[in-house]
Amino acid sequence: MRITAANGASQANFGRRGESIEGRRLSEVVRNAELHDAFRWTLEQRRPSDLRFERTSGDNRKFDVHISPLDLDGQRRAIGYFHDVTQIERLESIRQEFLSNISHELRTPLTSILAFVETLEDGAIDDAENNRRFLHVIRRNAERMRALISDILELSMIESGHVSIECREIELRSFISAIFDDLTAKATERNIRLVNEIPSDAVVNCDPMRFEQMMTNLVDNAIKFNREGGTVTLSSERCDGRNLVSVTDTGEGILPEHRDRIFERLYRADRARTSDVGGTGLGLAIVKHLARLHGGEVSVASVLGTGSTFTIELLY
Repeated sequence: MRITAANGASQANFGRRGESIEGRRLSEVVRNAELHDAFRWTLEQRRPSDLRFERTSGDNRKFDVHISPLDLDGQRRAIGYFHDVTQIERLESIRQEFLSNISHELRTPLTSILAFVETLEDGAIDDAENNRRFLHVIRRNAERMRALISDILELSMIESGHVSIECREIELRSFISAIFDDLTAKATERNIRLVNEIPSDAVVNCDPMRFEQMMTNLVDNAIKFNREGGTVTLSSERCDGRNLVSVTDTGEGILPEHRDRIFERLYRADRARTSDVGGTGLGLAIVKHLARLHGGEVSVASVLGTGSTFTIELLY
């Protein structure tokens, strides 16, 4: 039960402070009874064994381990192959969470559509007072589903590399003013003030259509998740060879545990409120990927009770 040989990857994963693991007992290097038993069983029975091994110290990495008997120089040995599946497990967890979320997001409007269709079929279609209201609910939920599916397809195309950008220089202040014009009605409904603090001489190099998509998503979110009577402010600056364009709101802010995940597909920091204000939950994921297509990034800074600032970095 002593380690007679180990490759570099094994040394890097199981060695401590650069010490060699060769010549040491397995129990000194890895404290896991199932792993010890699997090696001992293979040595004694001369038959292979397999197990899932999770290292509980450090970074909690997971390994699929295959152990085979080996005769070497007339001595019984066992060789263990450790396949690091930590990343695979993480991606599988994300996939399952995404499927669960997408099922929920589609089921909610579909349930409402079916319920009102059944009501109309049961005679409410002849109810002049309510039938148009029921049809309006059906249309609203159908449009919600269409928006979600459109965003899923859009995100899929971006992630698969099927979206290209054509950059040119644009005047930023007038460009943002046009976006504000499109969202003024929505801001007015919640008494939100839109403030354009972009300098008159500011320019950015971007794909106009994709940049409009990014900024519309961020400004729309800043309106939806703001306080009643709040403010949404657009600003920009140049820093270290990049253009920084920021969208600042005066909302409740984002909890620290949510900040690293809000750019994931369908991740909701506040599901209850998101259901009230609408949206597909894919907007920030699309912004992230479009920013990276421009050679930049999107980030968020937030103070609870004060508000949040989303910043897009673009190359000059």
